[in-house]
Amino acid sequence: EVVTNILYYLKMGPNTKPTVGGFFLAGRSMVWWPIGASLFASNIGSGHFVGIAGTAAAAGIAIGGFEWNALVVVILLGWLFVPIYIKAGVVTMPEYLKKRFGGQRIRIYLSVLSLFLYVFTKISADMFSGAIFINQALGLNIYLAVVLLLSITALYTVTGGLAAVIYTDTLQTIIMVVGSFILMGYAFDQVGGYENFQERYMMAMPTRTGVNISKRCYTPRPDSFHIFRDAVTGDLPWPGLVFGLTVQATWYWCTDQVIVQRCLSAKSLSHVKAGCILCGYLKLLPMFVMVFPGMISRILYPDEVACVDPDECQTYCGASVGCTNIAYPKLVVDLMPNGLRGLMLSVMMASLMSSLTSIFNSASTLFTMDIYTKIRSSASEKELMIAGRVFILVLIGVSIAWIPVVQSAQSGQLFDYIQSITSYLTPPIAATFMLAIFCKRVNEPGVFYGLMIGLAIGLSRMIAEFAYGTGSCVAPTNCPEIICGVHYLYFSIILFCISCLVILTISLMTKPIEDKHLYRLCWKLRNHTEERLDLEIDDWTENQESDYMDIEDPTEEPGCCKKAVLNFCGLEKSNAPALSAEEQAELQRKLTDTSEKPLWRNVVNANGIILLCVCVFFHGFYG
Repeated sequence: EVVTNILYYLKMGPNTKPTVGGFFLAGRSMVWWPIGASLFASNIGSGHFVGIAGTAAAAGIAIGGFEWNALVVVILLGWLFVPIYIKAGVVTMPEYLKKRFGGQRIRIYLSVLSLFLYVFTKISADMFSGAIFINQALGLNIYLAVVLLLSITALYTVTGGLAAVIYTDTLQTIIMVVGSFILMGYAFDQVGGYENFQERYMMAMPTRTGVNISKRCYTPRPDSFHIFRDAVTGDLPWPGLVFGLTVQATWYWCTDQVIVQRCLSAKSLSHVKAGCILCGYLKLLPMFVMVFPGMISRILYPDEVACVDPDECQTYCGASVGCTNIAYPKLVVDLMPNGLRGLMLSVMMASLMSSLTSIFNSASTLFTMDIYTKIRSSASEKELMIAGRVFILVLIGVSIAWIPVVQSAQSGQLFDYIQSITSYLTPPIAATFMLAIFCKRVNEPGVFYGLMIGLAIGLSRMIAEFAYGTGSCVAPTNCPEIICGVHYLYFSIILFCISCLVILTISLMTKPIEDKHLYRLCWKLRNHTEERLDLEIDDWTENQESDYMDIEDPTEEPGCCKKAVLNFCGLEKSNAPALSAEEQAELQRKLTDTSEKPLWRNVVNANGIILLCVCVFFHGFYG
């Protein structure tokens, strides 16, 4: 990461003027392969290595369907959603909704909700899984290790901006893929190949099962090697996996700031699409490098990984409800030789740092552009860049303070926790963006009340589950069946449909938005070239230096300490001349250009179709 940042700064040069567009969107100069690698690395964190492998150890390959669903949704991202975002000329997703509907309440609501989701699902999951791995691998003090990791992560996030983040993501993706394939090879060698793996997994049960514990609590599921499971009795029912998961995936891949920001940094729309295709192919890998190794870990260590007796589990991993989350870390620590064990430690740390870096950078963008500019509407570019970097430090503080909560939540259901929270809070957001882009009749009152009603319904289910607990096979929850009996993937479908119905109903009952306000903001009007009249003056600053900056003494040379701080934050005065009006217009044209060369448009379209065919094949083969 240090080398990457040095090369990045050498490329920038001393006369390159730092801008908000450059820091947050990498100046729209990124090509397809680092974008695809960064999309994958931003999505795959240590929470995936620990959570997916753990769920696979407990229930089989169906969890791999969560990863393969993305092959379809990244096509939606590159072909349907990103073109509208680029034409709209936005930096953040709430900013798009501000232009689309006007007003402040939707934009601010989504910004705040996104920041909460970052802290309580993404950061908490990464911190929890990273803590498990460090504890299993090194036995070091978790707090010290986490503080050190966060400090290093923040260093290159604060100093580098999005371009440095994307390049480090690319490097870390290579490390993750190579290291994970090596571990997969060692794991399959231990069980004697794929056929023996299937047979031995179905017999992988703990020797100590306790008293009065049902056999189904520690016996592998009969459908362990099938993705599509019974619609009623399945732990991941197939309609929920196909439709409910797609709702969540649409929110994550098509409307989440972490993901979309990488696509907006591409130098052209063809590079966006190619990056999405590369990410789709990379998303095939988790089944083989996470799911299968997690299941093999259960074969090799059934007493620890598949423990069912609460006292035994407490001894092995400190969690009385199960220890499947230690499946991947234990495989690394016990199976690999010293040198490769160090490589896999690097993989996990790179994964953790990559995920946290993405969150820190994108969350600071949301805070700076959508919240701070409401507090300081006349903020200069320097002030905005300082605010973004300081907010990263605030996120670090919140993350460290959240560690005890995450550590105490070792319930053995990390991945289910993440997905259920997502199902309760994000379907209204997915409905909002989908209708905003594809239905121009939708207006601000409809969207706002749809979001509020959807939030109320989702919070009701989430609070009920927290109050009663999710339970386990050994100790089921007491939550009433009418509240908690609906699978969270089915709940996602229901909540999405209710949100769409409310949004459309209220929109049809209220005044529509005139087309002159919607040019290039929705699919039907995406190619209109007329000037768009904003519903109201956008309070997003134009990032011009404040007057007080112009009265500084030009002959005054800052001291060494001040100069170092300014350089660290990217705020040192540049020798480059200010952009002329023509250059500003050209920059704006570049940021909103969606043109493609016919040859490359056809190439990426053909590859998109091939990717969808590959997706269908793998689902059919393992279905």
